[in-house]
Amino acid sequence: MQHKTVRSIDLKCFLLIDLKMHKLTHQDVGQMDMYVRMYEEKKRRKDDNPTIGLILCTEKNNTVAKYSVLNESQQLFASKYLTELPSEKELQEQLEKNKQRLLEGE
Repeated sequence: MQHKTVRSIDLKCFLLIDLKMHKLTHQDVGQMDMYVRMYEEKKRRKDDNPTIGLILCTEKNNTVAKYSVLNESQQLFASKYLTELPSEKELQEQLEKNKQRLLEGE
């Protein structure tokens, strides 16, 4: 398990980052929730903004995200990260898809 704690001057808060090498689980969410609560109680100063917890995983689990504290929390977040860079062709295809979505939304 790898943990990184960053104190952001611009955000004026603690940002807890947990890099997971697997699909998001409810244990990951519970663990990060505990860390955020501990930082809120033990490290956060009165003039700090709320602590933020970010879980980066190889695959996001939408069920866990929907039915856990991630769904309602404004302090806990989970996101998928890429283990390999996409090819130029894949990037171009993704740009085109995003462009079409933006055009359709106008």
